[in-house]
Amino acid sequence: MDRSTQVLVIGGGPGGSTVAGLLAREGLDVTLMEKQHFPRYHIGESLLPSCLPILELLGVREKIDACGFQQKWGAYFDWGGENWDVTFGASEDRLYSYQVDRAVFDKLLLDHVKELGVKVLEGAEVKRLGFDGERPRSAVWSQEGPDGEADEYEIGFDYVVDASGRAGLLNSRHLHGRRYHEVFQNIAIWGYWEGAKTLTAGPDGAIAIGSVDDGWLWGIPLADGRLSVGLVTHKEVFNAKRQEGITSEEVYHDAIRESSMIGDLLAPAELVTPLRMEKDYSYASERFAGPGYFLVGDAACFLDPLLSTGVHLAMYSAMLTAASLASVFRGEFGEEEAQGLYERSYRQAYLRLLVVVSNLYQQNRGQDSYFWEAQRLTLRDCSAEELKQSFVDIVSGIEDLRDAQATLDLAVRTTSKAMTEWEGWNWKSSTGEEWQKGDPDSLTNEEREMEDARAQFFNTALQRSLGPVPEQARGLYVVTEPRLGLAHYK
Repeated sequence: MDRSTQVLVIGGGPGGSTVAGLLAREGLDVTLMEKQHFPRYHIGESLLPSCLPILELLGVREKIDACGFQQKWGAYFDWGGENWDVTFGASEDRLYSYQVDRAVFDKLLLDHVKELGVKVLEGAEVKRLGFDGERPRSAVWSQEGPDGEADEYEIGFDYVVDASGRAGLLNSRHLHGRRYHEVFQNIAIWGYWEGAKTLTAGPDGAIAIGSVDDGWLWGIPLADGRLSVGLVTHKEVFNAKRQEGITSEEVYHDAIRESSMIGDLLAPAELVTPLRMEKDYSYASERFAGPGYFLVGDAACFLDPLLSTGVHLAMYSAMLTAASLASVFRGEFGEEEAQGLYERSYRQAYLRLLVVVSNLYQQNRGQDSYFWEAQRLTLRDCSAEELKQSFVDIVSGIEDLRDAQATLDLAVRTTSKAMTEWEGWNWKSSTGEEWQKGDPDSLTNEEREMEDARAQFFNTALQRSLGPVPEQARGLYVVTEPRLGLAHYK
């Protein structure tokens, strides 16, 4: 094993594999360390169409297409008393995504980046980092030897990319800069069923999403005939039920019976696995990048899984990181300006999806309101007819890819405007001819307090995380031709 590398990547999931592979394709010396041995189980099976062009950029799209994963052409919502679908369709080659077996998907990506020249060590745990001031310069890691003993080694690097997931090595052991969102502290419980019905509504292979009084359920059809079914509920609701003597299994099955859509799908089915449970607490780091480091995917931020954005955010941030580092190593841009683009672009994508999730959770607002919020968060103006496509672009991740090649100032101005327009509720008039502003005086005290708290939360998040645009980062965007990197908008 080499004693030094240009870039050390911690974590071999989709984010880590993507950034490592893209950098290796640009000729950099990259070492990736993964604590576990692949294949390994992981939740997060439902992908967005935005992943496909990144897989193409990585040169692995054909391998993914050949795996036989269930194609996913959209999503179907049974939400807040309404039923509606999202059909992907940004362009001819991005009409669908996949419902994947993450053990297979992740191993395929990791094996592919080995072929690209990445030095991959599985079963290698990074224990701690060594710093020169604020800049990490080395890592102490261990790997179990043939004798069963875990020997320790040290490796130096120019840059480190933390793609270690929610464990977040840099934050948990060094930076301590993770902030949790009080409004999204949820518990997820899930298992796998055989013999379920096929969803007849919505696009082919769609993920089914159904709201219940205390949360929501997902239903993800997999290629092997199983249906992944999970419940997401707030921790306070879950803990209160547990204190009443209700088991986690009963909480799960009660929610399924409450959902007419999921309950109907599972009527002839059998649960064939033990139930799993995780805390799905949403959070964001104070910094996504700093001297000598980048945080990718869940290591930087985690979002409620309602819109299936986990792999999208991991691969999107990995692409941004790779473009930034490639340009820095080639001497095209300085570290500070490249990280300025990364910090703001990735946080922009996260906050935009956070707002959409927040609006979906307010079930009584209606789907027109969801679409309006999405339109306000897109970089493109939309007519009434384009409104639904605006929502689709955001929840499919396609809009983030557009942002990566748009001016940074415009992205910030658009998000700032959306974040500050919180007075009253917005909805589309019944005629579809105009937009109306809700009357704040018509709100109950409880509703007004909810809106005020929500506005304060997002405005504070925006101010803390975005701030003024650094002069040297203005007008930067991502390019993929002739090489992956950054360029100035002219």
